Amino acid sequence: MKRGETSEARKKDTRDKIELGGLIVKAGLRLEKRALLLGALIELNERLKADERERARLTAIGVKAFGHDGQ
Repeated sequence: MKRGETSEARKKDTRDKIELGGLIVKAGLRLEKRALLLGALIELNERLKADERERARLTAIGVKAFGHDGQ
């Protein structure tokens, strides 16, 4: 991989991480312990694998929180 490509990949990775951290703040979870957040995300991942309706329900909540048809 060329130096420029590596730099761009790093920038994208950093931006993704910052945006994901912003979701934690937007959800009102800034002050929660990291272990709790990680546990909740691991549990959510398992639930989403098993239940497509739950995925749709949570997506609808997120779209409403963003205030548009978002990501």
